[in-house]
Amino acid sequence: MAKRDFYEVLGVDKGASQGEIKKAYRKTALKYHPDRNQGDNSAEEKFKEAAEAYEVLGDEQKRTRYDQYGHRAFEGNAGGGHGGMDFEDIFSRFGDLFGDGGGGGGGFGSFFGGGGGGRQRVVKGSSLRVKIKLTLEEMASGVEKKIKIQRLVNAKGLTYDNCSVCNGQGSVMRVTNTILGQMRTTQTCANCNGSGKVVSNRPAGTDGNGQKREEQVVTIDVPAGVEEGMQLSVRGEGNEGPNGGISGDLVVVIEEIAHVDFVRDGQNVLYNLLVSFPDMVNGNSSIEVPTLTGRAKIKIPSGTPSGKIFRLNGKGFPSVNGYGKGDQLIYVNVFIPKSVTSTTKKIIQSLEDDGGASVESQASDKSFFDGFLSMFRNN
Repeated sequence: MAKRDFYEVLGVDKGASQGEIKKAYRKTALKYHPDRNQGDNSAEEKFKEAAEAYEVLGDEQKRTRYDQYGHRAFEGNAGGGHGGMDFEDIFSRFGDLFGDGGGGGGGFGSFFGGGGGGRQRVVKGSSLRVKIKLTLEEMASGVEKKIKIQRLVNAKGLTYDNCSVCNGQGSVMRVTNTILGQMRTTQTCANCNGSGKVVSNRPAGTDGNGQKREEQVVTIDVPAGVEEGMQLSVRGEGNEGPNGGISGDLVVVIEEIAHVDFVRDGQNVLYNLLVSFPDMVNGNSSIEVPTLTGRAKIKIPSGTPSGKIFRLNGKGFPSVNGYGKGDQLIYVNVFIPKSVTSTTKKIIQSLEDDGGASVESQASDKSFFDGFLSMFRNN
């Protein structure tokens, strides 16, 4: 089934402010929250769907990418939290919207008067950020890259005990006496940071959470059409979460390697073709030019002016969202050698002697200028 538009999921317009998006998400999440719809699989899916929508629209950078490329911007683990979200993940990220102090520790149940119980807070590991350099050819076709990263992992032999302060609940109940009677509030346990666990056996050479840095190889699937500065997010490949939490993300920043032949302009690729003077005058029906996917032949008609632009349709970059491809624009210029033989100089001089009058007549011919200007307007 096709994924619904995120704005439609939250019931907001595309021009909605961040405040309106946050309010809409809270309203939708409260409506379909599992505590209110126990056993309702449909409500569970809508709750997760709303969380996915808010994770993107609630982040200005991800929202900009979504507005430009739609769901495809986050396919192939390249997004900001798509797919596979579970309840613990949702509550650890957005629990504060339900009034539970960000830990998901039972605040929602007390919000409806249910009280008691509570969820342990799932601590998420921090994200990592790396840069990868790509050629224009790799950007055009998409590529699989294997990179080495240094990430925090939970060491082997690490064990935990339930927190003695909250008895493994991750939250503690606080009772306050007021003129209206006793008021009970649930707060995240400061001793275990809401995880409900504390380290009982910490292997040597690890930090306070029993973690250590380890080099690992990660495979990055780069989609076709990416651009300089674009960020891809690989879920779960960041630092592992302490106390058995979930792993953070790996943010991959795209860098472009300068090309010897091409210059990128959006979805188009530009190429400067130097052609000999005889070919410009007489024409050439079979000149080869490089493209992003190989080589192609173009025809230079006789009398082609310097600065003429030829277009190879579909030889540019695909949209990362899958909507069409750009073109290759070929700028034709006369090749002027820095030095020539005396014989060549005589030939060039004879051409100037023979063609000087015709050049002057063209220079004063209005139709010539009109044609020259229309060449640029049409291209």
